[in-house]
Amino acid sequence: MSAEHIIADFKKKNFKPVYWLEGEEPYFIDEIVAYAEHKILSEAEAGFNLTVYYGKDANWADVLNSCKRYPMFAERQVVVLKEAQHMKDIERLESYINSPLGSTIFVISYKEKKLDARTKFAKTVKAKGELLSTKKLYDSQLPGWAGQMIQMHGLGIDQKALLLLVDHIGNDLSRMQNEIEKLAVNLGSRKTITEDDIEKYIGVSKEFNVFELQEALAKKNLPKAIRINQYFAANPKSAPIQMVLPALYNFFSKVYMAFGIQSNDEKEVASLLGVSPFFVKSYQEAARNYKQQGVEAILLLLHEYNLRGIGINDTGTEDADLMKELIVKMMA
Repeated sequence: MSAEHIIADFKKKNFKPVYWLEGEEPYFIDEIVAYAEHKILSEAEAGFNLTVYYGKDANWADVLNSCKRYPMFAERQVVVLKEAQHMKDIERLESYINSPLGSTIFVISYKEKKLDARTKFAKTVKAKGELLSTKKLYDSQLPGWAGQMIQMHGLGIDQKALLLLVDHIGNDLSRMQNEIEKLAVNLGSRKTITEDDIEKYIGVSKEFNVFELQEALAKKNLPKAIRINQYFAANPKSAPIQMVLPALYNFFSKVYMAFGIQSNDEKEVASLLGVSPFFVKSYQEAARNYKQQGVEAILLLLHEYNLRGIGINDTGTEDADLMKELIVKMMA
């Protein structure tokens, strides 16, 4: 079951006694916990019937006793255990999870890890509780997720602006939500987010960014690539080499994959590569300009310069100089 389904059930007052929320993506876990903590009970009910524990400080016996308590002046009570991954003897909760109280909604937030499915405790959680196991979204899923979040705010966004936003923020869904909310506030009466808005309110240059560098490399436009690198050098926080090199490696890895795709249909190619159709032409252009042998050489160069960027086989060359060397060699 997804976070959206669980929250939808909460809104319908369709509750399970135990919710175990685990995994790599904290955003979905936090979303459910926030709803359970602030929305299930009214303000008056919460005063008597909401208990919140933190795993690092909580004692399993105290949590167990709270769960077994009956609600006061309400149909149900809510017990939230945050940061449960830090709780000692958490397996001691198994007896309660195996036979929970119907009037208690027990929500456990177990972030950044998962239970060992082979253990008796994990099997009990799965059999008796509502288990949500979260995963980080793939990079190819981020534009769709961000687009849906923008639609929820009643807004639209230009395709390039969307990809610029996603590339800048990366796989940090909480930050993505905050930035979208900032855009919604600053947009005023307008309903479409543009590249200019991303530049003004998020602080990403629409001319000097990793996407534009990829485009310049794909077209073998050396002057433009050098200008972008000069901007990166003058604004090191905008695109550190540790962010640029993996992005370029990802780009040229997909260019290399494109050699094995026979179809010319952009949507099909995009699906097979796991990218937005918006950028398919760029991948195809890079494939034409560099040929398969050239792309292989570029991938090796990127590996070499990634090592040099972290100080291996390099005596301390500045990041901007490393990038300039790399760009020239890639286009040679």
